[in-house]
Amino acid sequence: MNRFVMISGCSGGGKSTLLAELAGRGFAVVEEPGRRVVAEERARSGTALPWIDMAAFARRALDLARGDYEAARHREGTVFFDRGLVDAAVALGHATGEAWPAWLRDRCRYHRRVFLTPPWPEIYAGDAERRHDLPAAIAEYERLLAAYPALAYEITILPKTSVAARAETILAALDAA
Repeated sequence: MNRFVMISGCSGGGKSTLLAELAGRGFAVVEEPGRRVVAEERARSGTALPWIDMAAFARRALDLARGDYEAARHREGTVFFDRGLVDAAVALGHATGEAWPAWLRDRCRYHRRVFLTPPWPEIYAGDAERRHDLPAAIAEYERLLAAYPALAYEITILPKTSVAARAETILAALDAA
């Protein structure tokens, strides 16, 4: 869907901050499914957490991302996603070896241009929801860097610059598309 724009990339690379910038400019945004799964699981002492059961976590994130995608159909204008279906499917595939769902290729599509935040060690920080280290985040980034083109998306790697400049890069690229 042309108006659904994916922002993905390295964990700790500034995606959430960038989405907050875009929201501040009046765009609709969808928060990262994985962080919401972690918050829900921690609140109920659940085990579908990436550091306990990555497969269960990824399945929950995939279900949540699919719901986000469907709900976004009812929103007007451009909708920016902080991770989504592809990210969750890649995590599930990494955890279990399962193939990506076929519907990723043909039914649940985002804008053809996907924006990735690269590894940025100077801003990377762990927190209660992000317990993995930078090398694990980089490995995840490399899987995403391979997965999006395999699903016929074009990647723009965002520069390591200010949040406002990153937002301008995205908006300019979308205007040119």
